[in-house]
Order: sequence, then structure tokens, then C-alpha cells
Amino acid sequence: MTGSALGLEFPAVCGRQVTGVFDGGDLTSDAGVALVGAADGKLGLTAALAGVIPERRQAGKIAHPLVELLRTRVYAIAQGYEDANDLDRLREDPALKTACGRLPETGAALASQPTVSRLENRLEQGDLIRMGKALAERVIAQLPEGSSEVTIDVDVTDDPCHGQQQLQVFNAFYDEHCYLPLLVYVTGSDGVQRLVSGLLRPGNVGPTRGLWRVLRVVVDLIRRRLPGVRITLRGDSGFGVAEVLRMCHRLQLGYLLGLAANPVVTRLATPVQMDAALKYRWEGDGCREFGEFRYAAQTWQQPERVIVKAEITRGELNPRYAITDVETLTPEQVYTWYCQRGDRENRIKELKLDLASGRTSCHRFLANQARLLLHMAAGVLLTAMQTALAGTQWATAQVSTLRTRLLKVGARVVQSARRIWLHLPSAFPEQAVWALLVRHLTG
Repeated sequence: MTGSALGLEFPAVCGRQVTGVFDGGDLTSDAGVALVGAADGKLGLTAALAGVIPERRQAGKIAHPLVELLRTRVYAIAQGYEDANDLDRLREDPALKTACGRLPETGAALASQPTVSRLENRLEQGDLIRMGKALAERVIAQLPEGSSEVTIDVDVTDDPCHGQQQLQVFNAFYDEHCYLPLLVYVTGSDGVQRLVSGLLRPGNVGPTRGLWRVLRVVVDLIRRRLPGVRITLRGDSGFGVAEVLRMCHRLQLGYLLGLAANPVVTRLATPVQMDAALKYRWEGDGCREFGEFRYAAQTWQQPERVIVKAEITRGELNPRYAITDVETLTPEQVYTWYCQRGDRENRIKELKLDLASGRTSCHRFLANQARLLLHMAAGVLLTAMQTALAGTQWATAQVSTLRTRLLKVGARVVQSARRIWLHLPSAFPEQAVWALLVRHLTG
């Protein structure tokens, strides 16, 4: 490839010279941000977040309203631009300007990185609490009205730190300096696991730190939305402790929690383990036996139903335990339900890898909590798109797949007197999917 006065010269094709010239006009590689904006318009998410943040700037010096700042940042994250520095290039992108409410040709540029970073760093603790509640309200509003049961999944993940951030602590288990965000998901009758809350925490806290204040808000919002619904808390063995059981009793929640092994539990599970050992002689690897017993640790308020799964693989016994208040299911059915939380691991991977929630590299801890909320908001919008695609292959597609196949689309943006045209590729293979999304998100 060589340069010339005409432009960029490429090798000839079928005897014709190929020349590239940067004169295409207002083009974008992110036309799909229009769909993200439509999802936001349907949910009212960024408007709700902006509505709980007090405007502390001088009115005469405001060039970018709060809601526009939030949309610029959240929409860019949804499109795969994790860093606020990317906004220095994207602020003139015609598709992003249109999605954020500015005219693509004659409208002023969107906010640059310093402006957005100032917003992230000036948010106070009260602002973040209100933002978190506003986000949770919009998520819970998406639960199907006919849901008779709602499952709340809780988990902790690591968020490696990049420098001298406030409250970053070395964690021996993860062998790194990190934060430990507490993530909460809700699942209704449609089976969609929706991220409803994310609490950034120092890297040396236990799994249950902050759970009580998050659960109170989430449970209250669910019961307002779905009166009389049964709510079950589900989590791994880090949450199978007396403190969480007391929370469940106090909030009148069902529970299905992992339980760490101890000598008493192992002894009570011996009959099931013996059955598994006998079965192993006939069936070999992978044989399983399920059973149950009643058990109460000294710190528990009452004896609880404990489910045991005994599995032998390669000659080694691998028992697992879970506590539950569910009495209507068999031990195998209970444990199968417990294992369904494994799909939430995929949702956490999407949040961390596809939505880059680990970009918590600000010095201030509260600024990093703000970033986590913004990355969560981008995920909420993409989940709304998946919900709109229910019944299609896209309803269960990963965020990265949605972005690559549906959102990363080139287009020529033309502003006329009465319209803004997005001239999309004639050969775009997912035209019908776009039509379906627009119909569901704007109808």
C-alpha cells in the first residue's frame, strides 16, 4: 500500500486500481449505539440516574447536562469503549451524538474525558446510594408481572487494582491487590439473570460485608413490584453462615446456600457417602448419591435441612452440602436448583470481560464505585436488548456476540431539515433482527 495525492493506493483488483480517500463524510462504525439509546429510552435508566444527582455546577457554565454526560459514558461502554479517554475521539462520532440527543452535523461535540472524569470523581456517597437504588428500580421493573417466585443470587468476585487506589488491599486467596465487589442478580419467571446491584468493597472483607443493606433495598423493591411473591436467596458456601440465615429469617426470605464441610456435617453425611461408595463399585466414575439430614451449628437459631451430594470421580469422594428451607423438593431437585446458579458465573464474566467492570483505576474509592455503577448500567441496557429478542437465538447470546454482530455496524449519518438518516450497509446480514429490536424498544 502506498500514498499518493489522490489518497491510499492498494493493489489492483480485476485490473482496476483500488484507492482509499478520506472524504466519505459523517461515517460511524458504531451505528448500533442507536439501539442502545432506544433501550435506554424504554427503561429510562440514564434519566433516572441523572435525576438523583444534585447539580452542583454553576448554571451559566454548563455545556453538557448530567443526563448527557451519563449517556455518553454508558453508551460508549456498551459499545466496547471502556476508558473515558476514548471519549476524546468519540465526542464527534455522529451516531453517538445522535443517541445522546445532539444533532450529528450541526450539534456541538459531546463531553471530553476531563469533563466525564470530573463527574465520576465528584459524586458523593449519598449520590451513589441513590444511583444504585435508581438502577435497581429499573432492573426490577423488568421482572415479568406473572412471576410467582424470584431468586436472588449473590456472589463475590475479585477486581484487580492497578495502582495506589484507596482501600485496595492484598488478598492472599486471589494473590493480588484488589477490590472484592459484591454482585447481586435477580431472576424471575423468564429465567433471565439480571444484575440488580453491585457494591465495591475493600479487598480484605468477608463475603457478607454489605449484604444486609443491599438485601433490604432489593427485597423491598421486589415486593413492591410483585406483592406476595416468594423470594429465595441463593449463594455459595461463603454465605452459608449464621449471619445470612438470620438475615433471611428477618426478611422472610427462602434460602438455598452452600455449606462448608466440618467434622459434624461429614459424620452426619456418612450414610450417603457409603451408598455412593457402593454404587461406585458398579457404575464407576461419576456416580452420585443424594441425601439429607437435619443439622444446627451452635450459632444457628434452629436446625436446618441440609442436602448432601456425594460423588466419586477417579476414586476420590467429592461431597457437597447445601442448606435450604425448601421442603417440597427432593434432595436431587434441590441440588439441581442450587447448581443453576452456575450460569451466573457467565454473567459475571460478561461484566468483567465484555463490559470491563474492572476499569476501577481512579484513586478515589467512591469514584471507582461510580465507575462500577456506570459499567453495570451499560450491562442493564444490553440485557434489555436480549429480553427484546426473546424467542430468537440472540436472547442468550453473550454481550461480546451482541456487540460484534449487532452493534458494531458501519453507517453514513446524514442530517437533513426534517430527519437524521442512518444509511446502513445494504448487505448487512441482521437487518431483520434490527427491525425486531426497533419495534420492541420503541413501540
